[in-house]
Amino acid sequence: MLKNKIDDILYLVEKPSRYIGDEVNSVKKDITDDMMRFGFCFADVYEVGMSHLGSHILYGVLNEIEDVYCERVYSPWTDMEEKMREHGIPMFTTETRTDIADMDILGFTLQYELIYTNILNMLDLSNIPFKSKDRTEDHPIIMAGGSCAYNPEPLADIVDFFSLGEGEEVLVEVMDLYREKKKKNWTKDEFLSRLALVDGIYVPKYYDVTYKEDGTIATFGPVDEKYPKTIQKRIIEDMNTAYYPSKFIVPYTDVVHDRASVEIFRGCTRGCRFCQAGMIYRPIREKSKEVIVETAQKIIAETGYEELSLTSLSTLDHTDIKKTIFELIDKNKEDFVGVSLPSLRVDDLAIEVIQEIQKIRKTGLTFAPEAGSQRMRDVINKGVTEEDLEKTLSQIFNLGWNRVKLYFMIGLPTETTEDLDGIDALGNKSTWLFKQVPAENRKGSVSVTLSTAGFVPKPFTPFQWFKQNTLEEFREKQYYLKDKIKNKKVKFNYHDAETSVLEGVFARGDRRLTDVLIKAFELGCKFDGWQEFFDYEKWMKAFELCGVDPWFYTRGREFDEILPWDFIDVGVRKDFLIREYNNAVNEVVTGDCRGNCLGCGVNIDLIGRDC
Repeated sequence: MLKNKIDDILYLVEKPSRYIGDEVNSVKKDITDDMMRFGFCFADVYEVGMSHLGSHILYGVLNEIEDVYCERVYSPWTDMEEKMREHGIPMFTTETRTDIADMDILGFTLQYELIYTNILNMLDLSNIPFKSKDRTEDHPIIMAGGSCAYNPEPLADIVDFFSLGEGEEVLVEVMDLYREKKKKNWTKDEFLSRLALVDGIYVPKYYDVTYKEDGTIATFGPVDEKYPKTIQKRIIEDMNTAYYPSKFIVPYTDVVHDRASVEIFRGCTRGCRFCQAGMIYRPIREKSKEVIVETAQKIIAETGYEELSLTSLSTLDHTDIKKTIFELIDKNKEDFVGVSLPSLRVDDLAIEVIQEIQKIRKTGLTFAPEAGSQRMRDVINKGVTEEDLEKTLSQIFNLGWNRVKLYFMIGLPTETTEDLDGIDALGNKSTWLFKQVPAENRKGSVSVTLSTAGFVPKPFTPFQWFKQNTLEEFREKQYYLKDKIKNKKVKFNYHDAETSVLEGVFARGDRRLTDVLIKAFELGCKFDGWQEFFDYEKWMKAFELCGVDPWFYTRGREFDEILPWDFIDVGVRKDFLIREYNNAVNEVVTGDCRGNCLGCGVNIDLIGRDC
């Protein structure tokens, strides 16, 4: 009945391919009585969710288990949601079009804070109560993981349990325990109580928090001494033997990243002080060249993609990246399969690699100086000089490129007007460097895009204690740059300041934000990451109605304040973060820790060995 009702409305929506499923390499299983049903939920539209590498990995891991059927769930676009509500159609899985209320476990991946209202919308479509205390034994268990789970507190009253860290191993352990739950007929509480003892699992109901008169946290801890006081993240130590899919699902429609992807290592040693991923995904763990090439060839054969992306936080930092890229290009040049790199550093190796890549296909070039002035790049520990940028841009223009994108942040700690001027200066310098290229090497007219985003202090970074810019400060800086940039060859883009502020509130928020989130949804907020749907006034109304001050969460913090995420251990020690905070204030650059251990503690504390 449900499948037929869905078929009857598909012709009424803009992109039916988002909902039809049955793509190449999607998993089909016979459903038996003892099968465990897992709904892997991405609270954004299909095109975004299908581009998320982690979802593909965990989808494959779970479906490797014989008695587990993992099905995908994506947030319906507004036209589809309207028809679903009109025809009484609940939120459904992509594979079998099953009501998500009939799943055993619903797992949400939290990749950015502005999807939180979409989580509520997906639950609402299937009449699943928002708060865990209101759900019964008949409702699915709600779990969450991903980068935003490193501060789980804004969702603590909604999510039954969080998986902290890398999920390939811990998800298997969760399903092993759930299998036992089914056999022994445990209640949900009995299951969660046992699950709370599994490394890397946080069950919020077993932890209490109290607050001081000024609103800061007074105490945080387990309700019973049997539960751990700190939750240590899970990591995969050996990436060469870790599960990785070769049969990537091939969508029928264009998606954000429509290409094959091979993860080549996890972690980063650069130490950028603004970068949460660079801290929480430590330590560095590489795949060998042989494993990367073998995996890439399998994926290309199983999917037919014509572009291969080598993904990591800083791809060119792989110790054998040059040989790896050259071998992949050589193996696939006859089939015109191009290689793309999602992030490029500014140095000679980048140029050498770019020269090789363009022999097959020119892919877009994006660089992230992050800040306009050298002073500010030293503050954030970017490790890039003005000379590096000039040399790299000159070389790529001489190689025939005429379009380049440069990404920056505004609102960084200690930022001044002179630092903003540096963004305009880099745009002008880029077009001037293009004019210095001999006419025979130039291809068309130069186009430089300067893109800025508002800086958001994130947990587990040296900047987690800094005050975030106010909405007025962000806007003032955006308008200043808009007026400052006069070069007609330079295009200036900037992200919506209101969304940066809201992201900052939830990034460093606590449990008191749960009611605000629910109220915002009730007022009509959803797809907050999409500019055409984001409604700042509704959010401010939600804060007002709940008696919560949003600016309490964007303020600066003292080092001795208990932070909402302090009970989580990511391996990076707090004294290291404080040391890097002070280095930022003093404009002191810290080197790449591949060359010299800086004492962050991650290797010793997490895997018991020196760097």
